[in-house]
Amino acid sequence: MHALIAVAPLLVVFLLLVFLRWPAKRTMPVAFVLTAVLACFYWKVAPLRIAAASLRGLVIALELLYIVWGALLLLFVLKHSGAVTAIRNGFRSVSPDRRIQAIIVAWTFGAFIEGAAGFGTPAAVAGPLLVILGFPPMAAVVTALTIQSTPVSFGACGTPILIGVNEGLSGPSAELVREFVARPGMPETHEQLLLMIGARVAVVHGIIGTLIPLFVVCLLTRFFGVNRSWREGLGVWKFALFAGFAFTVPYVLLGLFLGPAFPSLLGGLVALVLTVTVTKAGWLQPRQPWDFPPQSAWDPQWLSSFPPGDVREDLPPISLWRAWLPYVLVGVLLVVIRKEPNIAALVDQTKLVFSNILGTGISKETLPLKLPGTIFLIVSVCCLFLLRMRLNDFVAAVADSGRATVGAAVAIIFAVPMVWIFILSGDNATAGPHLASMPQELAQAAHQLVGRAWPAISAVIGAMGAFVAGSNTISNMTFSLFQFDVGVRMGLGPLAPLFVVALQAVGGAAGNMICVHNVVAASATVGLHGQEGALIRKTLIPTAYYVLAAGVIGCLVLLVF
Repeated sequence: MHALIAVAPLLVVFLLLVFLRWPAKRTMPVAFVLTAVLACFYWKVAPLRIAAASLRGLVIALELLYIVWGALLLLFVLKHSGAVTAIRNGFRSVSPDRRIQAIIVAWTFGAFIEGAAGFGTPAAVAGPLLVILGFPPMAAVVTALTIQSTPVSFGACGTPILIGVNEGLSGPSAELVREFVARPGMPETHEQLLLMIGARVAVVHGIIGTLIPLFVVCLLTRFFGVNRSWREGLGVWKFALFAGFAFTVPYVLLGLFLGPAFPSLLGGLVALVLTVTVTKAGWLQPRQPWDFPPQSAWDPQWLSSFPPGDVREDLPPISLWRAWLPYVLVGVLLVVIRKEPNIAALVDQTKLVFSNILGTGISKETLPLKLPGTIFLIVSVCCLFLLRMRLNDFVAAVADSGRATVGAAVAIIFAVPMVWIFILSGDNATAGPHLASMPQELAQAAHQLVGRAWPAISAVIGAMGAFVAGSNTISNMTFSLFQFDVGVRMGLGPLAPLFVVALQAVGGAAGNMICVHNVVAASATVGLHGQEGALIRKTLIPTAYYVLAAGVIGCLVLLVF
């Protein structure tokens, strides 16, 4: 019964968004109210704690909107400086085929950005860049969301593992983990435990993720092509598989030998160099380039509320290297603020702390200088000089970005607080210890239903956590200890708990493709509003593939071998 009640907000979101096709700005307020009512009257969470959880979520929502605004600002700066024209022409000279462009921009460049920054930044960068190249806004968002899978577990220099799994398996309630580490023949330290989990995550992702570029191009041709054909996507299978292996091979090797901080970051960089080189050489290219139908034939659902890829004819031409310089600078700064010790220390000191919100003990700290929105803002200001912009053009870009951000505000401001009421619903002094938080009640019920077949469902729980929280890191933090405990109870081998937690992390990465506030944020960066349900219906396809494949691998490894 607890699980049936807990799942109600998620079912309402799916029903309203996906089936009744409500926009997120109407759906998420309803879901927020329902979650708050259930937390108050069924979970017996004190109203003050519900309010504090909502305020914590509101801070995170503002962080997310800051990232969206920063990405939009850079996009409009490129538009009002004339860089859009140079980027578009440059990519068309590399390959006119939209399938090839999608793989290079979203899969390889997006993976690099995910490795550097995480937290939805690839969609904020890759989506607008694809629109600049002439993609329909909805196609750009579907592409950008679909690659939010394989690279995510090692995004932001390994944050979902080094912080998410680490925090989940630490603390006073993790006595089982400490006992496990103390056994003979087991990892000797907690750090080694994380490295072993990370290695397993890399291998599972490497097996499943190699096909993601093929999913990207097939989704494009099936939903956005003239012929609505899967076959046209399969027509570029050689290059898609090459791009998949170009990322996943170094990704797996880095995960096995260097740890969680590097697979997506360096793997994406290697794949970017290899795919561009092969494309310029004309290898593995299709005989006939594929393109979208003429813009006049685009479905109205595909269109943006603003034209981010428009070309201004009144601006002087810009060289290709100068047009790309802002994106190069974004990538460099995202790495520097995390990996250069002195700068990283300075960034970590500039924090805003919201402690003991409303006297409830719930806290939130934010690092403004570390948020990708700050990087976008710095680079946008630098463009005044790098791209020799006129001040009035920069002011126009600021105004356009502000107006465009407003469209995402309502959905995000209600979605993220709803998430944190959901996650923190276990803080219920009057309900007693028998009533865990809503996501934990769901996970426990799932375990009772499937028993020893848990490896088949472990990744689904991770995906559910990410769908709710919009974060692989939070999903791992919420469920890693539970997954570890199930792995111990199954008695399938001494290292089974590590593999079960790895499946959790893989599922948590896959869930980012359908998470509501990721979809809203990605849509906002290209001016696409009110189509969240249509987007989720499309990205459910690669999400289902991911969690099913992870379940099959889990069953083979833990139940057969």
